[in-house]
Amino acid sequence: MRACRISLLCRIFEIIAVIRNRTRRSSPTHIKGADVASKSSIASSLTDQLRTAILSGSFAPDSRLRLEELGASYGVSLSPVREALLRLCGEGFVVSEDQRGFRVAQASSRNLQEVIALRAILEPYALRESIEHGDLRWEESLVAVSHRLTRIEQMDGFVPFLAEWERAHREFHLCLVSGCDMPMLQQICGQLHDQADRYRRLYFTKQPPQRNVAREHVEIVEAVLARDKDRACNLLLEHTRQTGALVHAFMSAHDSSQESE
Repeated sequence: MRACRISLLCRIFEIIAVIRNRTRRSSPTHIKGADVASKSSIASSLTDQLRTAILSGSFAPDSRLRLEELGASYGVSLSPVREALLRLCGEGFVVSEDQRGFRVAQASSRNLQEVIALRAILEPYALRESIEHGDLRWEESLVAVSHRLTRIEQMDGFVPFLAEWERAHREFHLCLVSGCDMPMLQQICGQLHDQADRYRRLYFTKQPPQRNVAREHVEIVEAVLARDKDRACNLLLEHTRQTGALVHAFMSAHDSSQESE
């Protein structure tokens, strides 16, 4: 158990090192006017679009990402495409292969378990810090996004995993930890949430809801607003672990069926 926690902590430090290196690369010493700002803006927009495509499964795990094809599809030059892919390498969604270009990162049971384990350590800690230090503006933001998520879930004919729900759901989870006043921790939590969501969308979107997730969201918010740190963190931990366990079960079943064919 101790060895497992040490391994997880080493992984956290690796993620922090990646973030620091990326921050240094994205902060040039000499700014060359609007050109640099424009290129950076294009690369940032493309990074978001490619990340969304990978999360939604539009680019399958282990599929090749060709710069020329992506440039033509998104109407940009090769430079921002390369920059966007390198950023996604830092986030773990893309893999760079020497002399062979880029590929979408593989999806594996081992990686999913690592993501779940890291979320179980970091997200409750970040939420506890948010409850401790979050101000009224943070509470208002959380109530607003929670209300929007609930309204979507209460719509007639609502089906989970619609694009509008995905956006609100992601914003809800990021908002929970946004009051901790620890930017690096927030960034890591955001990356881990996106990694977990990738597996959920790949293996779980065709399955009917297994529990009342909407109610779980409401209970977390109620505990946060009551400033009940222990209850809020336990509810978030259970919420994350249940989803992770279900996704892992469906992933294992899917892999087994593929092997038997």
